[in-house]
Amino acid sequence: MSVSTSEKITEFDILEALKEIKDPEIPLDIVNLGFIREVSIDENNNLKIKITLTTQDCPMESFIVKSIIRKLKKVFPHLNEISINLDFSQPWNTSFISPEGKETLRKLGWKI
Repeated sequence: MSVSTSEKITEFDILEALKEIKDPEIPLDIVNLGFIREVSIDENNNLKIKITLTTQDCPMESFIVKSIIRKLKKVFPHLNEISINLDFSQPWNTSFISPEGKETLRKLGWKI
């Protein structure tokens, strides 16, 4: 996936790129897991993303955040600033998983 520097980056573009990042412990991408809570891009190509992880003490927090930044810098090199904010005001639970994600997990034998 690639967006040229003349095209406006959309939330859809960001989410599509982030679907390529898999959670290291759950066999699903971070978008379908419902980790991405909010995406905003301003007119200067500054990106803010609010994420929730499975727990506040998630041992993979640093890995996931670095993976997000690395992926977005690669796909959207013209982004000026990428800000990732963790938000646990609404704790993650399995209801955050997309219908597609739940179906994928069921096919893998998960009871969800």
